Amino acid sequence: MSPHFHSGDSVSKNMYNVLIALIPALAVSLIFFGWSALLVTAVAIASCVLFEWLITKFIMKRPCTIGDGSAILTGLLLAFNLPSNLDWWIIVIGALVAIGVAKMSFGGLGNNIFNPALVGRVFLLVSFPQQMTTWPKTVFQLKAQAADALSGATAAADATTGATPLGLIQAGMTEWLPSTWDMFIGNVGGSMGEVGALAILIGLIYLLVTKTITWHIPVSIFATVFIFAGILHLANPEAYVDPITHLLTGGLMLGACFMATDYVTSPMSKKGQLIYGAGIGILTICIRTFGAYPEGVSFAILIMNAVTPLINVYCKPKRFGRLKK
Repeated sequence: MSPHFHSGDSVSKNMYNVLIALIPALAVSLIFFGWSALLVTAVAIASCVLFEWLITKFIMKRPCTIGDGSAILTGLLLAFNLPSNLDWWIIVIGALVAIGVAKMSFGGLGNNIFNPALVGRVFLLVSFPQQMTTWPKTVFQLKAQAADALSGATAAADATTGATPLGLIQAGMTEWLPSTWDMFIGNVGGSMGEVGALAILIGLIYLLVTKTITWHIPVSIFATVFIFAGILHLANPEAYVDPITHLLTGGLMLGACFMATDYVTSPMSKKGQLIYGAGIGILTICIRTFGAYPEGVSFAILIMNAVTPLINVYCKPKRFGRLKK
């Protein structure tokens, strides 16, 4: 008899834990973007579940796998990477790419090389750049703009509302950046995933408490971004924004806590996870600062997904029962 026992862990348990951890972020997106955010979420999840069922049943001819929750999670994360005003048919295309190309073409859950939701997002960004970068204004920004219109302050309102903080930074309009508090709670233009850091951190705490993930990847990303961006800011404060702004803007929080930590596409060892997270942090700041595109988290994670097999080769966990030499 083997001296092993079941820990109670399972794929479905971990997937549903992540879904529970995303509830605060979903609630915040609904508060700031309204019912359109719920529509985008529903279409993305339904499309991902439908495509996985169709592919497993009619193409792969395997038992249905939608019960493990991975397709639902992919749909929710895909929705968080989209503007809340995106046309439904574009969302369906993104779901097809995420499930059909990035996941099922590799053999399904556990075999995919890249994070499916990010592949869907990047595909849509390349294919529909205008629709994917037409950012909606939050409910509160619309109210503020209406008030500014009555008072005559329309120029500043038009310049700041609806634009992402990273877009303002890229355009050199840092004087019109939202307040740190607005960025912290999520009252900024952008995709649904650019919700408040507070909601994301609540979800992260839940994942850590339930031991769904470990701290290594998110903390290494946050630390690397803070240090790298801090060095640039100290060297030239006028050209480079402070590290807190980098941490609170764009999809950094969502990517670090919920997408970079994907079991399948991230390294297995703790050392490897620290290297992986540091790589994501460095690439994100390089793309944001020196690239033509203001956001870099999606591309950074996908690049490091490709490096994960190499990291696993050189950062292997210690074999059980192996004695030190």
